[in-house]
Amino acid sequence: MSNIMKKVSWSSREDDPGVAERTPLLNGTSRQVRIERGRRGDSELNQTEEIPHNEKLLSVRYESLDYDNSENQLFLEEERRMSLLGFRFLEFKRWLVCAFIGIFTGLVACFIDIVVEKLSDLKYHAVKQSIVKFTEAGGLCISLILWATLNAAFVLAGSLMVAFIEPVAAGSGIPQIKCYLNGVKIPRVVRLKTLLVKVFGVICSVAGGLAVGKEGPMIHSGAVIAAGISQGRTTSLKKDFKIFEYFRRDTEKRDFVSAGAAAGVSAAFGAPVGGVLFSLEEGASFWNQMLTWRIFFASMISTFTLNFFLSIYHGKPGDLSNPGLINFGRFEDEVRFIVETCHLKSLLTTLCCSLGGIIGALFNSLNYWLTIFRIRYVHRPFLQVAEAVLVASVTATVAFAMIYFSEDCKSLGEEPVEHPLQMFCKDGEYNSMATAFFNTPEKSVRSLFHDPPGLYKPQTLGLFTLSYFLLACWTYGLTVSAGVFIPSLLIGAAWGRLFGICLATSSNSMFADPGRYALIGAAAQLGGIVRMTLSLTVIIVEATGNVTFGLPIMLVLITAKIVGDYFVEGLYDIHIKLQSVPFLHWMMSSPVICFKQVEKVGKIVDILSNTSTNHNGFPVVCDQEPKRLCGLILRSQLIVLLKHKVFVERVNSSLIQRKLQLKDFRDAYPRFPPIQSIHVSQDERQCMMDLREFMNPTPYTVPQETSLPRVFKLFRALGLRHLVVVDDENKVMGLVTRKDLARYHLGKHGLEELHLAQT
Repeated sequence: MSNIMKKVSWSSREDDPGVAERTPLLNGTSRQVRIERGRRGDSELNQTEEIPHNEKLLSVRYESLDYDNSENQLFLEEERRMSLLGFRFLEFKRWLVCAFIGIFTGLVACFIDIVVEKLSDLKYHAVKQSIVKFTEAGGLCISLILWATLNAAFVLAGSLMVAFIEPVAAGSGIPQIKCYLNGVKIPRVVRLKTLLVKVFGVICSVAGGLAVGKEGPMIHSGAVIAAGISQGRTTSLKKDFKIFEYFRRDTEKRDFVSAGAAAGVSAAFGAPVGGVLFSLEEGASFWNQMLTWRIFFASMISTFTLNFFLSIYHGKPGDLSNPGLINFGRFEDEVRFIVETCHLKSLLTTLCCSLGGIIGALFNSLNYWLTIFRIRYVHRPFLQVAEAVLVASVTATVAFAMIYFSEDCKSLGEEPVEHPLQMFCKDGEYNSMATAFFNTPEKSVRSLFHDPPGLYKPQTLGLFTLSYFLLACWTYGLTVSAGVFIPSLLIGAAWGRLFGICLATSSNSMFADPGRYALIGAAAQLGGIVRMTLSLTVIIVEATGNVTFGLPIMLVLITAKIVGDYFVEGLYDIHIKLQSVPFLHWMMSSPVICFKQVEKVGKIVDILSNTSTNHNGFPVVCDQEPKRLCGLILRSQLIVLLKHKVFVERVNSSLIQRKLQLKDFRDAYPRFPPIQSIHVSQDERQCMMDLREFMNPTPYTVPQETSLPRVFKLFRALGLRHLVVVDDENKVMGLVTRKDLARYHLGKHGLEELHLAQT
C-alpha cells in the first residue's frame, strides 16, 4: 500500500472550495478544518512522512453503498404503476434468485471438495510411495524434496492467480464481506473474476498443504454468486441477460449478498440455521422477517445441493450424509458430556475455555505484527508469491521433520486411517504424527474428535499444537485464497485433546474421553480467534448433530470471547482496520456543496470535476430560499443525467426536458462512468438542468444538536450513506457521511481522529 497521505478537502462554501473554514459539528462546537486539495496537473503533491502501517489512517479509496432508496418521482411513479400481481411476481423473483444462489453455491462447494480430495490423494499417494521406497533404501531427503516441491507448485499456481489477476481474492474474504454488508463498497469484491480466482486459489492452497481451510472462502464465494445472479449480468464477461433488472440497486443487492454469505456457511458446515445467524451476527446492517425466510431458504437449498451431488459422487445416490464440506461426526453419550462440562470441577473446564481466549489473542497479536511487516516490506506481487511458496515449502519440511523424529507408533487396528505412514514403526503399525500432518485439515480435525483414547501420546499433541499454531499464524494473510476456520479448529482440537489426556491421568472416570475435550478446545480456539458466539454455537451444534451441546458450547465461546477481548480484538476486525476500511463499529466534519432545484449544467460539471469521488451526495436547496433543504441528489444520478443530456431546452416558447426512466439508471449500475469521460460542449454548459424529478425529496436529516451516538445508530440501523444536518429553519448546515463518522474512534486520549489517506 502507498504510504503517501492525501488530505481531503472539506468545505461548506460553493464559490471557493479551497479555503479553510470552521465547520460546525453536530454537538454545537466547531473544529478548524484545513483544506489542502491535490489537483491533477499540480507540480507537487502534499506528502507526509512515511508511515509504518495503516493503524491511524482511513483509506479514501473505499466508497459507501446507498442502502437508502432514493424515493424520487421516477421511483414513486414506478411503484404506483405496479399492480398487486406485479408486486407478487417481484416477490416470487426474489425467492427464485435465492434458490439459484443456494444451488450454485452448493455446486461450487461440491466442485471444490471433489477437486481438493482428488489432488490431495494424488499428492499424498506419490509422497507415501516415495517414503516407503526410500525408508528401506535410504535417501529420505528425496521424499522431503518431492513433498516440498509438490506443495510449492500448487501454492505457486494459486498465489500467482491471486497476486497478479485478482488480489481481492486473497484470504477468506470474510472481512471484506462483513464490510460490504456494513455499507462499504470494496472494489471488485463481488466480481465473477474474483470468484474464479477464489475457487482456483483455495483448491491450490489446501492441496498445497498450507495450514488453511476451504470453508471460510465459501462465504465469500456465496456472496459473489449472489451478487452476480441477482443482477442478471456480469461485467467481467460483458454479458447482460436482461433479467432481474429491478434488483440493480444497492438495497436489493445487499439482501442477496446476505443470502449468499449464509449459503456459503451452510455449504461449508452443513449448518443452514448457523448460516442465517452468521449473516445476522457478523454482517448485515439491516434485517427483517421476510429477509430471514429467504436467507434460510437459500441456505437449505445450498446444503441440500451439496449433499445430493456428493452422494452421487460417493456412489450412494440419495444417501444424504454429507451436508457440508466438514462434518464433525456424532458424539455419543451427550448427557454425560454436559454433566462433565457443568460438574463442580468445571473450574478445569473454565480454564480450558480461558486457554482458548488466551491462545486466540496470542494468535491475533502475532498475526497483527506479521501483517504490519508484510505491509512494510512484502507489498510487491512477486515478493508476495515468493513468501507463499516459502511457507508451502517450510510447511512440508516441518511436517516431514515432525513425522521423521516421532516415535509415537500405533497399531492399525480396525479404525480406517487415511494414508497411514509406517516410517520407522514396526510392521502393522503406523506413525501417529502422520495422522495429523499427512492429511487434509478437515480429516485431521475429525480424527482428533473421534479417535479412541490412547491413540496419541501427549508429546505428539504438544509438538503438533506448537508447530501448527506457528504455521497457521504465518499462513493467514498470505496472498492466497484461504480460511482460518479449520486451522483454528485443528489447533484447538489438538490442545483440547491434550488437555483431556492430562485430566484423564488424574481422574479415572470423570474425564475418560479426550475427544470431547478436543471439541471444547476447538470451539474455544475458534471463538478466541474470530470472536463469534451465537452463530458459531449453532454451526457447531448443526455440524455435530447434537442439539444438547448448545449450552456448553455457548458457555465455552462466551468465555473465550471475554478473555480474548481483554487482550486484543478479533482477527477479522484487526484486518479490517489494517486495510483502513471505514467500517462502522459501535463510533464526524461536514463538507456541504449544494445545488439549486434548477441548476446550470456548467456549474454541475465543474463541481463534479473539482470535487473528489468522496463527494457522492449533494443537498438540493430551494431556488427562492437559499440553503433551505428540498432534497438530496447523488453523484451517480448526476452522471447519468449528464450522459443522457437531460437539459432544459426552449421549444416553441416552452421549456421542456428529456424524460428518463429508472431503467436508464439501473443499466449504468453499479459502475457509473467518471465525469471526465462525459463531453459537455460550451453551448451545453449554458443550459439548465431541472433536478426536482430525480432528487430524493425526503432525505434523512438531523438537527445540529444531535449527539454522536444517535447519529451512529441512524447510520448503523438504516444503512445510510449521507445524513443532512439542518438548523431550526431547515437550512442546510452540513452533511455527514460514513467516512466522517468512521474517522472518529475512542483512543487513549478520548475521541481521536483518523487521518484520511490514499492507499
